[in-house]
Amino acid sequence: MWAGRFEAVDLQITFDTIGGVAVLSITGELDLSTLPQFRNAVVRLVGDPPTQTVAIDVAGVFVLDDTGVGVLLGAAGRARENGGDLAVVCTDERLLRRFAVLRLDRAVDVVTSVHDLASRHT
Repeated sequence: MWAGRFEAVDLQITFDTIGGVAVLSITGELDLSTLPQFRNAVVRLVGDPPTQTVAIDVAGVFVLDDTGVGVLLGAAGRARENGGDLAVVCTDERLLRRFAVLRLDRAVDVVTSVHDLASRHT
């Protein structure tokens, strides 16, 4: 598996593997200005390796606009096309409420811990 770090002006993205789950962790603002970096990282995450569950951890995100939510939904679809799945890791009550209003939590598994997700897939 791979690991690495990418930084935009207002966004930090790190890749890691936790308990066998590939995790993309986001810190900062996820909006139109940082969307290209986020989209590139997500495409890499869901394509390498296919046929497994991957996670996007948004615990460090303090701005998440609709385009970012759209990328999350698209990533879930691409992961499923490859025989895998995608989960969003989130503990922020504000974001959890937003996911519920947008019904993202019905389309994508939203969990509170990468470790809980990893234990489901071992």
